[in-house]
Amino acid sequence: MPSRRGLTVSPPVFRWFALADFVSMILIVLSGAAVRLTGSGLGCPNWPTCSASVITGPVGYHSVIEFGNRLVTGALIVLTGVSVVAAYLRTPRRRDLIWFTWALVAGVFADAILGAFVVYSGLNPWLVSVHMLLSISMVVIGATLYHRSKYEYGPGVEAAVRDEHFHKIARFLWIPFAMVVMAGTVVTGAGPHPGSIKNQHHARRIDIAFSSAAWIHSVVAVTFVALILGLLLAIWHTNAPEPLQLGVRRLAVIGVLQAAIGFSQYWLRDPALLVELHVLGAVSFAIGITQLNLRQTSRPRTPGTRRAT
Repeated sequence: MPSRRGLTVSPPVFRWFALADFVSMILIVLSGAAVRLTGSGLGCPNWPTCSASVITGPVGYHSVIEFGNRLVTGALIVLTGVSVVAAYLRTPRRRDLIWFTWALVAGVFADAILGAFVVYSGLNPWLVSVHMLLSISMVVIGATLYHRSKYEYGPGVEAAVRDEHFHKIARFLWIPFAMVVMAGTVVTGAGPHPGSIKNQHHARRIDIAFSSAAWIHSVVAVTFVALILGLLLAIWHTNAPEPLQLGVRRLAVIGVLQAAIGFSQYWLRDPALLVELHVLGAVSFAIGITQLNLRQTSRPRTPGTRRAT
């Protein structure tokens, strides 16, 4: 908006940029999973062009999906770049928001470059796993940016920890969650969805039996869900603040649904649709744990960002 100092961005407007970044990070994870699950990972054998001769490649099911995912990544680079500019124009300017928008730009670039290595390695399963872990990390950064865009941070801002014990527990949950996600990427690397179709280059798989990888993942996941359900029982008998109780209840619901999807995947021989839902569940878990940690501290709301009631 024009002013005496030139173009500025108000906190409520910047919140919409942050929300767009957050949603786009979720979409890139789901679209990337769709590329692998439809066998379109080598639909475009070159990078950044689809083929050696043309940019987009021949019109076909797999090339359209793979190149479409690349277009999404390109759009994210533009969106995050615009968000960086908006963070600098935000009035009042906040250094933390600038840093988080730059982190998203760096993450999207790293994801794109890693995607090139994935293509030229013939869908190396370990690189695909790192690709997934990086994308999940970007969802966490996007969720954090969006939360911070709605609340006051910085010197002199009143911030009170709601419950010291739950604050420590919320931080601890990152450890089993990371273990679950990493074990899940191993299952993916050993499973029946290499990302390519049969008449293409056959991507090698992680050298571990799918059943063994799934068993390890299930043990870690069940332990994680049991921890969350135990935490749910604990807050049932305490006077924990409502934001913390709500966060734990959400994690419990996500955990139960994830467990049901995971077991269904195994017994139904890992159908693609359930895998995509499982990826969505992992993203939901990442968002839930991020929000639970951020809400451990009570902060004043940024003026103009509260929902109308």
